[in-house]
Amino acid sequence: MKIHEKYINRCIEIAKNGLGTTRPNPMVGCVIVLNNTIIGEGFTSAYGGPHAEVNAIQSVTNKSLLKDATLYVTLEPCSHFGKTPPCSDLIIKHKIPKIIIGTIDDNSLVAGQGIKKLETSGCEVLVGILEQECKQLHKRFFTFHNKKRPYIILKWAESADGFIAPKTKNEQKPVWITNTFSRQLVHKWRTEEQAILVGGNTVLQDNPSLTARDWKGLNPTRIVIDKHNNLPENNAVFNKEAETLLLSSKQIDFSKPLARQICNTLHSKNITSVIIEGGAKTLQYFINENLWDEARVFYSTNIFNEGTKAPELKGALQSENRILNDTLKYFTND
Repeated sequence: MKIHEKYINRCIEIAKNGLGTTRPNPMVGCVIVLNNTIIGEGFTSAYGGPHAEVNAIQSVTNKSLLKDATLYVTLEPCSHFGKTPPCSDLIIKHKIPKIIIGTIDDNSLVAGQGIKKLETSGCEVLVGILEQECKQLHKRFFTFHNKKRPYIILKWAESADGFIAPKTKNEQKPVWITNTFSRQLVHKWRTEEQAILVGGNTVLQDNPSLTARDWKGLNPTRIVIDKHNNLPENNAVFNKEAETLLLSSKQIDFSKPLARQICNTLHSKNITSVIIEGGAKTLQYFINENLWDEARVFYSTNIFNEGTKAPELKGALQSENRILNDTLKYFTND
């Protein structure tokens, strides 16, 4: 492995420590190297806190070493004031001579301006090391800024005969199709995304709380489609455990395709990623309008014989895993 790739790989590795906490900011990783030795590293703090470059620089005990060091980072350092000052200014202040960047920041607030500022100050800048891997790391961020919508993950579980729910049930709660380990994994996923979306009928039928009860982390913002804005307030989605946003006829026109309208609304609210968990009708909205990025589908050994048919999906199968008696398949929209 080439030396620059080695250290950008390390940046990618530590960046993932920020998954689910930096939103709507990207999770960035940064390492500082001197004489083939890492002397500092950092990743993006929870939203509102220091960026990766700041944390990496602060981790270097002897700041005098920085003037001879190389800084590696997955994403172009910012050049504008937001919740925190520009990272490019801090790099220049410490006279770090060489900057290796995984990929340019497509955000219009940056878009090459950070690189330009560094080069103007006399820094040597190299861009595009493991670029595709860095873009994959920042897929939520790039989708939000380039496609003007959240990164969309579809998720459902279906029986062996292709149903996501039985025809009848006796209680207002979910009928579990998967095992407890699969359900815990879903709760982990919820902590990694900024929002979770379901249709109003799912709320009425299952009374879900849509929180990450079985995993430590932040609960996602709950998005519920409620055409007439009349869901009963005693439903679990209205508890105090997480924020809930209702999408009614006040926000979207139900006489027109819904998925793009929902995306536009969520984009306007600065939501960078959403996991869509049902029901079948809601999932199919996004499939039909081709507004999804990946799908995570559990296949159970249960047999329902009749019920609510699973969504129809055409995507590229990326991987397949076994979780006891469940099969989990990952698809991407190519």
